[in-house]
Amino acid sequence: MSAYQGRFSGRTAVVTGGASGLGKASAARIVAEGGKVVLWDLNADALKAAAEEVGATHVVALDVSDADAVAAAAEDSNKALGHIDILVASAGITGATVPVHEFPIDSWKRVVDINLNGVFYCSRAVVPFMLANGYGRIVNVASVAGKEGNPNASAYSASKAGVIGFTKSLGKELAGKGVIANALTPATFESPILAQMPQSQVDYMRSKIPMGRLGEVDESAAMVCFMASEECSFTTASTFDTSGGRTTY
Repeated sequence: MSAYQGRFSGRTAVVTGGASGLGKASAARIVAEGGKVVLWDLNADALKAAAEEVGATHVVALDVSDADAVAAAAEDSNKALGHIDILVASAGITGATVPVHEFPIDSWKRVVDINLNGVFYCSRAVVPFMLANGYGRIVNVASVAGKEGNPNASAYSASKAGVIGFTKSLGKELAGKGVIANALTPATFESPILAQMPQSQVDYMRSKIPMGRLGEVDESAAMVCFMASEECSFTTASTFDTSGGRTTY
């Protein structure tokens, strides 16, 4: 049982990438702490299983790079939940692991479409509901790659840097309106997304972490849930770091 039982009592959340990894872990904790969640994910089968495991109120199978689908999902989720207090934008992909001069253009576009454009579409669709209620918490999952850049991961690094910049802009727009927006910048942690990378890339990223290990998904989920809670009340347009000492800014 969570140490913060009841922290999300009466609160509702939309979690993208909710069928696995950090999205699912964050959703599970929100529910355990008294909240209601809607899970969004591209993988319909995994979404159904995750919903049962997490105790989700509702699910939507969609591609976050489809702006119209995101707008429709936001309307649907608002009806299912009654209101939307929290958005955790966790959906993301790594793309190819190759040098820039060999990077496939279709892979570059797909990474940017999901990791950056998708984050924009989700906030664009959900923020009006938050503004109408005078309350909201937005957590955009970026990466230390967006701060430092990882070689052979240019699309991922660029897209996550974009998420950080977007969140800084969004948070300043919403400051004073009851809606807080921050980004999480984790180092590599154990999750299904690692299967998209060669082992050599995972080993490289582990070597950059002063603690000498990958993170655990629950460590980042704990930070997400602080960022998504009422306790996070005087920090916006900023980044929270879970990198084992890799990035300290």
